[in-house]
Amino acid sequence: MVVAVSIGAVNIPVADVWSILLHHVTGRGATGDPALDQIVWTFRAPRVALAALVGAGLAVAGAVLQTLVSNPLADPVVLGFSYGASLGAVLVITLGGVALGGLGGLGVSGAAFVGALAAGALVFALGQRQGRLAPTRLVLAGVAVGYVLLSMTSFVQLLATPTELRTVMFWMLGSVAGAQWSQLPTVTVVVLTSTVVLTLFGRRLNALLAGDESATALGVDVNRLRAVLLVISALLTGTVIAVAGGVGFVGLMIPHLVRLTTGADHRRLLPLTALLGAVYLVAVDLLSRTLTRPNELPLGILTALLGAPFFLWLLRRNKGLDSV
Repeated sequence: MVVAVSIGAVNIPVADVWSILLHHVTGRGATGDPALDQIVWTFRAPRVALAALVGAGLAVAGAVLQTLVSNPLADPVVLGFSYGASLGAVLVITLGGVALGGLGGLGVSGAAFVGALAAGALVFALGQRQGRLAPTRLVLAGVAVGYVLLSMTSFVQLLATPTELRTVMFWMLGSVAGAQWSQLPTVTVVVLTSTVVLTLFGRRLNALLAGDESATALGVDVNRLRAVLLVISALLTGTVIAVAGGVGFVGLMIPHLVRLTTGADHRRLLPLTALLGAVYLVAVDLLSRTLTRPNELPLGILTALLGAPFFLWLLRRNKGLDSV
C-alpha cells in the first residue's frame, strides 16, 4: 500500500511516504515539502485505504453469496444489489435533492446505500417460498429485480444533461478518486466487522456448502442462516458501493481464485479472500491513475478487462469450481 501511495502523476520516494505517514499517525518527525505532504496524506493515502476496503468488502460478499445461493456465478451484481445502488445514485445525480425529498438529502453515497439495501430486501422477499429462502428463487429474483432496476436507471439517464450523464457514467463504472478520511471509519467498521462475523459462521457455511439436508442434519437452521447471511451481504455491499460506485467482477473472481489455491473451508477462505480482494483493487486503482495519466480510467473498466480473461482461464484450467 505504501508503494501504491508513492506512485502517481508525481512519483514520491517510499522513504518520504513513510515519513509523512508516520508523522501524521504518531506526531513524530517532519513532513518536509508541504506539497508532497498534501499529495500523500490528503489525496493518495485515503484513496489507497478506501480501495483496499472496497476490494475486501466486495470479495467477501461475493464468497458468501456464492455459498448462500449454491451458485458459483453469484455476486452482488447478479443478486441486484449493485443495480439498486446505481439507481439510488443516479436519481440523486440527475433529479437532485429537491425533487427526491428525503432521499436527495442523503447525497449520492447515502442514496446508493439505501438503494442497495432496498434491492436486497426485495430480493429477500421474492426469494422466499412458503416462508423459506430457496437458492434458485433467490438467484432468479435477483436477476429479475436487477433488470427492472437497470431499466429504471436507463430511463432516468435519458433525463440527464450531458454533464450529469458523464458524472453518472463515471460513478456507475466505479472510482475511489474522491476518497476522504471522513469516509473511512464507517466503511472500516462495516467491512472488518462483517468479515469477522462471517468468518465465525465458517463451520455453518461449510455445512451449507454440502447441501441443505446435510446442513440440517448437522443442526444448522438453514433458513435462518440464509436470512442472516443475506442481510450482512447486503449491508456490506451497500456500504462499499456507496463510496466507490459500481465496481464489478471483484466479488466473482477473487473468491474463486482463493478457493482454487486454498480450498473451500470458509474459516480460511473468507480472511484470505478479503486480503486478496484488498490487494487486487489497490493494484487496479494504481493502474487506473497511471495508465493514461494525467487522466484516470474508471475501476470497472479495468476490473472487467483483467477479470474476465483470467476467470475464463481458470475455468478451463481447473475443475475445482464444480465443488462450489
